[in-house]
Amino acid sequence: MSEMAEHIVIVGAGAAGLMAARELACAGRKVTVLEARARCGGRIHQLPLSEFGYPAEGGAEFVHGEAPVTRGLLREAGLSLQEIEGEQWSFDGARLSREERDDPHEAELQALLRDLQDDLPVAEFLRRHFAGNDSASMRHSIERMVEGYDAADPERASTLALREEWMDGGHAPQARIDGGYGALVDFLVADCRRHGVTIHLGCVVSAIEEDGREAVVRCAGGDVHGCSRVILTVPLPLLREIALPASASARLAVTDDIGFGNVIKILLRFARPWWRERHQDLAHMTFLLSEQKIPVWWTQYPSQHAVLTGWFGGPRTLELDSLDPQGLIEAGLGSLAAIFKLPREDVAGELVAASATNWAHDPFARGAYSWATPRTRAAQAILARADGLVSFSGEALYRGPDMGTVEAALASGLETAGLILRR
Repeated sequence: MSEMAEHIVIVGAGAAGLMAARELACAGRKVTVLEARARCGGRIHQLPLSEFGYPAEGGAEFVHGEAPVTRGLLREAGLSLQEIEGEQWSFDGARLSREERDDPHEAELQALLRDLQDDLPVAEFLRRHFAGNDSASMRHSIERMVEGYDAADPERASTLALREEWMDGGHAPQARIDGGYGALVDFLVADCRRHGVTIHLGCVVSAIEEDGREAVVRCAGGDVHGCSRVILTVPLPLLREIALPASASARLAVTDDIGFGNVIKILLRFARPWWRERHQDLAHMTFLLSEQKIPVWWTQYPSQHAVLTGWFGGPRTLELDSLDPQGLIEAGLGSLAAIFKLPREDVAGELVAASATNWAHDPFARGAYSWATPRTRAAQAILARADGLVSFSGEALYRGPDMGTVEAALASGLETAGLILRR
């Protein structure tokens, strides 16, 4: 086999791209990674240690569920996990209280989900089975979870995928990586380079062409890379911005059947943990839910960092689309002031550092992560086919239970590399 026949170009140095690159390079393939950003990691984005006092995450933060690929990599890298502990609280507009997990309709919900054969959108499932006023709080809770946790639209989100992911037996424990996801990215990048992978940063791919049995990748800056195969690992919205060969382009129509959601994430570091001082009962608080403009907050508990992270996911993030990062920080401060019934200037006066990202505004993401509709599995099967010289990979193509996660991206990269090596 000639050198050209072995050369694989991977577009995107996020989790999927780096995982595929490492696997292919370890098998002796020549691999080049082209990354549009000035850094690796993609939607994993670690913030400066000097600003937040620990490796804070502007993007992906939690390890969800079993995550076997992630956990295997962490063992290799010598990194440890810390399970999320603590209490969940909520603010109902009048008072703060610990969240009660029991719902009188829970058993009925589990039974209906267990017996569900044909997929349908979550909102339609709720209208069909839980339309009464006595079910209103459960409907609201499920829709809030679909929007906030999955960044999905309840009118389109798959009920079967939701059952598979978290309704069937509840959520598996969540955890954080000691050192953050950035430490895992650093390990992957170092391992890629050790095995001979070339990584080019600041390279925005504009077109991919097929020339017989070879492919040509063109970058906006004029660079051209010849290779035998291309793996595209960019987020779904960016696929249509790259000119592709006809065989690959034809498959893109099905991406409309895969949901892609947005997240706004705000990190606020304060001089002291004033919320614990104001409410002694909040010493063990992890998550805090409300109906405020920024509806979800969490602490770093059991770590004692005086940081609150705000989260707003799903289609309603469009309501804040006009806000720049400073405007989002102001919205976050306003939400906290309302929840804790404090003057806004008191909360703002404690602020030491802040960061806010509307992932829809990120030019190389255009949103946060994917979610399943009733037609997603069929779309993924079409995209995953090894037709022509262009392959698709990434969290949106993962067919397991935790779509949209870093685990999904890593597993997809591994699977794509495996398919190429078996050809």
